[in-house]
Amino acid sequence: MNVEIDIEKKTLNVYQELTFSNESNDSLSTIVLNDWNNSYSDKNTPLAKRFSDEFVRNFHLASDKERGSTNNITFIDENKSILSWIRSSKHPDLIEIQLKNKLLPYQKIKLFISYILKIPSDKYTKYGYAENGNFNLKNWFLTPSRYENNDFIRNSNANLDDITNSSSNFEIEFKVPDGYTIITELNTLKVENNTHYLIGKNRIDFSLFLEKNITFSSYKNKNINVFCNLKEGRLDNIQKAMAIDKVVNYVTQNIGTYPNENITVSQADYERNPFYGLNQLPTFISPFEDSFIFELKFLKTYLNNYLRNTLQIDSRKDNWIIDGIQIYNMMKYIDEYYPNAKMMGSVAKLKLLRGYHLVSLDFNEQYSYFYMLMARKNLDQPLGDSKTTLIKFNEKIASKYRAGLSLKYLDSYLENEIVPNSIKSFYELNKVKQTTRKDFENSITSNSNKNVDWYFKTIIDSREIIDYKFDRLSKTKDSISFSLTNKTDTHVPIPIYGLKNNKIVFKKWIDKIKKDSIYTFERNNADKIVINYKNEVPEFNLRNNWKSLKPLKILNKPLKFNFMKDLEDPYYNQILYVPTLQFNIYDGFLPGMRLHNKTILDKPFNFDINPTFSTKTSNLSGSGFVAVNQYNRDKKLFLIRYSLSGSIFHYAQDAFYTKLNPSVTLRIRENNLRDNRVQSLLFRQVTVNREKSNFVAIDNTEQNYSIFNFKYLNNKTEATNHISFQTDFEASNKFGKLAAQVEYRKLFNNNRQINLRLYAGSFLYKNTNSEFFSFGIDRPTDYLFDYDYLGRSESTGIFSQQIIIAEGGFKSILQSRYANKWIATLNSGFSVWNWIEVYGDIGIVKNKFVKEKFIYDSGIRLNLVTDFFELYLPVYSSNGWEIAQPNYGEKIRFVVTFSPKTLTKLFTRKWF
Repeated sequence: MNVEIDIEKKTLNVYQELTFSNESNDSLSTIVLNDWNNSYSDKNTPLAKRFSDEFVRNFHLASDKERGSTNNITFIDENKSILSWIRSSKHPDLIEIQLKNKLLPYQKIKLFISYILKIPSDKYTKYGYAENGNFNLKNWFLTPSRYENNDFIRNSNANLDDITNSSSNFEIEFKVPDGYTIITELNTLKVENNTHYLIGKNRIDFSLFLEKNITFSSYKNKNINVFCNLKEGRLDNIQKAMAIDKVVNYVTQNIGTYPNENITVSQADYERNPFYGLNQLPTFISPFEDSFIFELKFLKTYLNNYLRNTLQIDSRKDNWIIDGIQIYNMMKYIDEYYPNAKMMGSVAKLKLLRGYHLVSLDFNEQYSYFYMLMARKNLDQPLGDSKTTLIKFNEKIASKYRAGLSLKYLDSYLENEIVPNSIKSFYELNKVKQTTRKDFENSITSNSNKNVDWYFKTIIDSREIIDYKFDRLSKTKDSISFSLTNKTDTHVPIPIYGLKNNKIVFKKWIDKIKKDSIYTFERNNADKIVINYKNEVPEFNLRNNWKSLKPLKILNKPLKFNFMKDLEDPYYNQILYVPTLQFNIYDGFLPGMRLHNKTILDKPFNFDINPTFSTKTSNLSGSGFVAVNQYNRDKKLFLIRYSLSGSIFHYAQDAFYTKLNPSVTLRIRENNLRDNRVQSLLFRQVTVNREKSNFVAIDNTEQNYSIFNFKYLNNKTEATNHISFQTDFEASNKFGKLAAQVEYRKLFNNNRQINLRLYAGSFLYKNTNSEFFSFGIDRPTDYLFDYDYLGRSESTGIFSQQIIIAEGGFKSILQSRYANKWIATLNSGFSVWNWIEVYGDIGIVKNKFVKEKFIYDSGIRLNLVTDFFELYLPVYSSNGWEIAQPNYGEKIRFVVTFSPKTLTKLFTRKWF
């Protein structure tokens, strides 16, 4: 390639000679080239849709100059014939060249290619041009895709670092402006007249950085030359060099010799795949030494680049191999050099925090907990699945960690260095040929004298969970006899440990757990017997894994109280306590103490009790619930939740309400977990008792009542699209009603957004004249006490202006505020600039003995944080020009949410 860069235009002018050798036994009429730079060309590419799926809006909002594309493409063959080419709508970042004549097996063809690359901004993926004028170029040139199983692999860019290039030899002349330098993994032959002459052999990928102010330093040892710009300002170059040398030697010894002379380890690479959990605490706490942080950041990034640059596998289909080797060797590194390291670093030394399992956890144990976080949510996915099918948390964290845990499990079971030696032989094989998962399997099975079919069938290709517990147990002075229960019917080897004063006195593997089998081991003075003590097996539940052999057991698992939050501790029954503070205008501030058992990992049974004290009335109040979660593996109906909740608060200055709410919730998901569609069915019986109040007039029908409620929700949300449908049926001895709601939100290519909400509801029967159960036009009465009103009974004052978009969804307060027969409304909004929108509502309402009435309103919406903090400024409505009427401040409505759980959804939705 001859490449010349235009810094101002952010373009590369490329002239390329491509010699393609057909190494297959097929005759080829086309050649497929990867052109991933073109994946940034518009808002409809697979990359753009991936961003939208994960609620990333900045790419959709980008200007044309911030996007990338490949233009002015010309292909000419050796006969100087212009070749035609196509892009499919499904893969706009691939090019399929139509050859004039078929290319026979083991024949070669030379193509002459010219094109102009528009480089994208680096703010989407860390690849592209930076604001400081530097360039990080990755997957930028046209190169043949991998040929496998009688066809080219057609993978579009999904921001997963898994391009499937054929192995190639490169010769590049890259001309840069004055003052710029190239840092790359290719070999630099010479630099003349600002032209860098680069060469590389048998490469499947490489990085190239173009910098004006050089941020990289070179670290060279006997094995390799490392270009590194990882940020760690508190270490000098000598300290960094020592850490890099240590890691490089470790990786060479445990995997193999890197076949190339240079490798880059950049801050951008690390930020794309950071060490989650390494240093999530604020820097002022400094739980880890600077040298330790740098070492592990470098280790993770170096291993990633080391493997991706050399393993000739389809890294989209078989990515678990790369992740497994990387995380497995990271765990071995900690075991070898930092065996006493804790997950929370030096925080573990603080006496105040020693009671927390999170703090006392060994560093390598965090991998298991991150995986279990998803398994307990029933969101884990098979390791053998394609990388594009993984939800973000699995792709970035849980599946990576489980892949490493699985190799460590196999290593512990096979012993005799079989897994490390298999990794080395597989790595060497990749230096000479294109490989597949089958080659990796063969490396393991050929070195092992045990059958490991279960490993690939169960651990890699399924999401079956593992859970063993002790059944019958008897003991003598010299022996232990027991049987095991396989709770999930997943058949894999399991280790049994004997402990004496928490020190291991024996370890035995049981290969096949047979029903009613009794196992007998020598006791060796053990006082405790534990399944999977070292957590080698990625087991679903560790809480049922041990039995005491001591003669007296007062409490099998003692109680343990922890402040705020903790990891699940398998040896204790944990109760967590958290001070709380709530507010409504009737109770005033409500300090309280929340007691619950919800650790970071989900559990089948949860309780949550939150007694509070009303500072305004000096009365006790509060809320609580108990719930049982039934997870169904491999079913669309993946969760059934049975719960009983209750609450007692003031609804007026002098009157309490109590609410009791037994419910059953069914949650349905798509087989494709990346599909953001959620369906749920809710069945509940809401019973409310209200005291009489001197401030709020209520009749007997409004005081005590019980309502059956059924809801169905079908919701799909992305960054650029949202659509939901909901039905709501209520029945009691006082009334019956049916309602439906449809919401639609669309972010257009011109970055304008439209919001539409259609609501319709009707009474099926009604045996009361009270408006309390009527449809609210602008503010529902909330007789089911579902909404977080700060002043639910207020009709004047600032708290009466709080609005929750439900039922009619109007923002203006009209003459009639309720509909006691039926209602149909349409709420709409359209973005004008950033968070400023115009809104308009229309509707028809029907009340008894009154003709149907058409109503409307309009105004300005300040959409500061959607559904969490918004202001509505009415302009014109059925009341006339509201903006010109007196007391306009009283007409402004606001949406506000203080619930931490609700606010957390803003940050977690892109991960799950």
